[in-house]
Amino acid sequence: MARLKKLIIACDGESASGKSTAAKLISKKYGLLLVNSGLIYRYCSKLIINEKPKQIIPFLRKKFKKVSYKKIENEKLHSEKISNHVAILAKNKKVREIVNKLQMKIIKKNKRICVEGRDIASKILAKRPKYDVAFYFKCNLNVAAYRRWRDLKKKSPLNEVKKSLKKRTNLDKGRKNSPLTKVKDAILIQTDKLSKKQVLIKMSKSIDDLKNKKSNF
Repeated sequence: MARLKKLIIACDGESASGKSTAAKLISKKYGLLLVNSGLIYRYCSKLIINEKPKQIIPFLRKKFKKVSYKKIENEKLHSEKISNHVAILAKNKKVREIVNKLQMKIIKKNKRICVEGRDIASKILAKRPKYDVAFYFKCNLNVAAYRRWRDLKKKSPLNEVKKSLKKRTNLDKGRKNSPLTKVKDAILIQTDKLSKKQVLIKMSKSIDDLKNKKSNF
C-alpha cells in the first residue's frame, strides 16, 4: 500500500493518559514528524520559573523569536514543579497564542505530522490544515497516577502525584480558552484497558482504513 503524501494526526487527552507514548509509536510506524505541544508549554514554564520575568508575555515573545522545537525537545521539562506551574500558565490566552503560533509554523511546513496535546483536534487542527484522523486518550486516574509516579522515579509521594493529575485535568477541561474536549469524530483510546501493542493496533487500523478509502478514489 502506497504511503499517503499527506497524513495529519491529532492526539488529545488527559494528563498521563498515555498519549505521548502512543503518539511516539504511531509516528515511528508511519514516519511522521512528532510535535508534543505539552513540551512547548512546559518550556514556557521552565523559562518563567528560572528567570522570573516581571512581564511574562513580552518575555516569552522575545524567547520564542528564535527558539526551535528541536531545542525544546532536548530540555528537561518533566518535574512536579513544572507540572503544577504549567497547569495555571496554560489557561493564559496570550501564552496560548504564542505557543499556537510556533505550532502552526511547524505544521504548515510538514504534511506528514502527528501533533499531540489537549486542544489539537478542537482548535489547532480544527480548520486548515485539518487533521485526517483524531484520537482522544483517557486513562483511569489510579493507573495514570501510578504511571506518572513511576516516570518521576518515585521522587514524589504517589498520593501527591494523583492529586496533581486530577487538578491538572480539571483545569484543562474547565478553562475558558481552548478547553480539553473530545471532538465528535475522535477515536477513543482507553489506555488503562489496552496494552501498548493493542493501542498501536487500534490506531493503525484507523489510519489504514483512511489509506484504503483514499486509494479507492
